[in-house]
Amino acid sequence: MDYNRLVSVTGLSGLFELVSSKADGGIVKSLEDKSTKFVSTRLHSFSHLESIEVFTTKDNVNLVEVFTAMKASNEPLPDGKADAKAIKAYFEKVYPDMDFERVYGSDMKKMVKWFGSLTANEVELKLSENPDQENGSHDVVTPKAKAPETKQASVKNAPPKKINSPRKMA
Repeated sequence: MDYNRLVSVTGLSGLFELVSSKADGGIVKSLEDKSTKFVSTRLHSFSHLESIEVFTTKDNVNLVEVFTAMKASNEPLPDGKADAKAIKAYFEKVYPDMDFERVYGSDMKKMVKWFGSLTANEVELKLSENPDQENGSHDVVTPKAKAPETKQASVKNAPPKKINSPRKMA
């Protein structure tokens, strides 16, 4: 399984492999229970793990860099039910450059859960050759860890449409 095919889906817990995508959604396979289902983009948004960045005290870093630090660390991974203070203490040791003022405790908890899922499925933590090129043509909305982008924002940046005025009949 390739890291570049993994997505997070709003409203659904866990990580998913994007099997196929269409204009109105995508077929995803859960890493937890291996179930496959169609997810509509009308109800959910997809975030590729490759596109997620984490706030640090310096420049933002890709999520894979934090996962790599977690893998290289000798610190025991906190329990998924650990409190926010324990998880923050873990990241203070594993990735001290993280900006703890802007990275929410819920995001850190999600990173721990995702890392556990990635290691259980033996996913190689590596970015693709060209991370800007995405598979499929669906809208991807980035999570809190990166500047939010919405469908409405993309419409604002689109060139104005020409409106044909009604013909005058003589």
